[in-house]
Amino acid sequence: MKILVVGGTGLIGSKTVPVLRRAGHEVIAASPKSGVNSITGEGLEETMSGAQVVIDLTNSPSFEDKAVLEFFETSSRNLAAAENATGVRHHVALSIVGIDRSDNGYFRAKVAQENLIRASGIPYTIIRSTQFLEFLGGIADSSVDGNRIRLSPGLFQPIAADDVASIVAEVALAAPRNGIVEIGGPERAPFNEIVAHYLQAVGDPREVVRDPEARYFGGRVEERSLVPLGDARLGRIGLDEWLSRSRSSVPSQH
Repeated sequence: MKILVVGGTGLIGSKTVPVLRRAGHEVIAASPKSGVNSITGEGLEETMSGAQVVIDLTNSPSFEDKAVLEFFETSSRNLAAAENATGVRHHVALSIVGIDRSDNGYFRAKVAQENLIRASGIPYTIIRSTQFLEFLGGIADSSVDGNRIRLSPGLFQPIAADDVASIVAEVALAAPRNGIVEIGGPERAPFNEIVAHYLQAVGDPREVVRDPEARYFGGRVEERSLVPLGDARLGRIGLDEWLSRSRSSVPSQH
């Protein structure tokens, strides 16, 4: 089967592509550097020709409200037009758990993307994922208040990128759901506690403060804003195992 992965060189794409190739499929990792651009439309139809499945792992270079909305709307419309022109049978898109339960510009843009996918006429599956373990350090850095890190005690269930890639590949090879699949990590705990555990494990001395008023990318966090509410596919890699794998993948300095 021919599969086009748009955003195929990013964090999730670079892990998903080899999983699909090992399964014997013809996989194209598309990105602007390879001459495929979902914003300008460059190379989309040519590269998509003959593909049965398109996996959309694109992400906006800007998180500013207007820019991110324009990115996902333009990208989704261009992908849908090319898919309709080339007869794609399954559109798979990676989205985020809780985007319809928390108010920030990025989440609103992802809701717009999902709505365009549903309206496209292409059979689809939307995978809503919790936050990636790989982003815990960045989340901590974005939540600094003086010498402290302020985070909500709302529930958090981060997932490893390797688990995301495995599930994305599995969903891409299955029949379209014409609906949503939610995925998350195997462990659920208060947001502030998970980040504090991560920082302690990596030797970061900054203090994490439990703050129910702390915002997450501008949005208020309720107890279950960031975790699946119903049935979800769970990854296998917990925080401690992920930390162990991360350390072992860092070249020794000796």
